[in-house]
Amino acid sequence: MTVPLQWRLMKIGQRVHRLMYAAGLGPFIGRIILLLTTRGRRTGKRRVTPLQYEEIEGVIYVGSARGQQADWFRNILTDPQVEVRVKDRYFQGMARPLTDAKRIADYLETRLQRHPRMVGAMMRMHKLPARPTRSQLEELAAQLAVVAIRPVNGNNK
Repeated sequence: MTVPLQWRLMKIGQRVHRLMYAAGLGPFIGRIILLLTTRGRRTGKRRVTPLQYEEIEGVIYVGSARGQQADWFRNILTDPQVEVRVKDRYFQGMARPLTDAKRIADYLETRLQRHPRMVGAMMRMHKLPARPTRSQLEELAAQLAVVAIRPVNGNNK
């Protein structure tokens, strides 16, 4: 069975991001990438996944490019306790999947404002214009898997 090129490139990118954090480059790469540690839903082993994120009013939001099929998302459904490494901070948190399309659309609007080129390209991958309307964002939101992560007990080092 041949592994698609896109999948192989994603795995290489994930290794590079983990190595950059390990090399002390978290403050640089952490502007758009965090490391999320979940517990494997079957094995219980720690799983570290680099993800793009947005921090809005002290809450970290991450979205899944693979929707609800992403392993990290499925792990959170089993065990919502996570660890987050972002820039030079590390904290334990509780992750909660968002189900409200309006809140997910708010997250997408924030991403579009902060990263118009990158997120605009993602919108085009979903066959939307680079600057979609609010109703288009809400339609897209119904298909996405987004998680909100809050630090536990103000734990935010």
